[in-house]
Amino acid sequence: MSYEIYDDRNCFLGEGALWHPERGQLFWFDILAGRLLSRDASGPREWNIGQMASAAGWVDADTLVISTETGLRRFDIASGAHEPLVAIEADRDVTRCNDGRADPMGGFWASTMGRNAETGAGAIYRYFEGTVERLFPEISIPNSICFAPDGRRAYFSDTPKGKIMTVALDAQGWPEGAPEIFVDLSADGLNPDGGLTDAEGALWSAQWGSGRVARYLPDGRFDRAIEVGGRHSSCPAFGGPEFKTLFVTTAKEGIEEPDAAQGRVYCAPAGVAGRPEPAVRLPG
Repeated sequence: MSYEIYDDRNCFLGEGALWHPERGQLFWFDILAGRLLSRDASGPREWNIGQMASAAGWVDADTLVISTETGLRRFDIASGAHEPLVAIEADRDVTRCNDGRADPMGGFWASTMGRNAETGAGAIYRYFEGTVERLFPEISIPNSICFAPDGRRAYFSDTPKGKIMTVALDAQGWPEGAPEIFVDLSADGLNPDGGLTDAEGALWSAQWGSGRVARYLPDGRFDRAIEVGGRHSSCPAFGGPEFKTLFVTTAKEGIEEPDAAQGRVYCAPAGVAGRPEPAVRLPG
């Protein structure tokens, strides 16, 4: 399937793609630059967060929850103002925020990693009903956070290990039991970055260094892949009419002489319907 450039602004570390279903608008981040980017009917939009920011969920038509290097913040889209919701490793200078996504129960999973990708320095947390709990510690580069459509299963990865893990969730969205391997990509040298599931429960994995997003069926079997122009494909999102367009962020990080194709946001027909991301529920 052919891809197109959706946005030609180059991001050093493009990540955290989110299609806001009520606004019909894509948001994404340039993590190390602390930029939140978007496009609407008026054209390109951009906000300077003032610290590293990496992932988002939507609360309502006007509000996002964004993951930053000091924790989760409530973000007003119209004004660009933001305020803290909860701290996450705010006192640890060696870590920063990374992957994150809302779960179907209204929680938000956020991850941290070492600023220099130190082994085991990161973790995955869940924010739910006003509090935050650490779920999985000692992860080097946590990614692939996404959920089965019914909300009873979560996925995540530690990118350098090349394995996407899965864990069952209880009725409130908390892990029950130990994580198991969903798909092992290590033998093929593939690096699972951001991920999400479609309406059929298949998982789409952006694979850093491979310039593609691969689809894996609910039983872990490879189905197909969509190529993009940027080598470091980092995070996918479904959007557009009927959620049949796949948007993919890319990065220039780690490429010695990046050409103009690197760091852009791409889009392509997915060939299957995605689904709207669930809203994050805030207390009060």
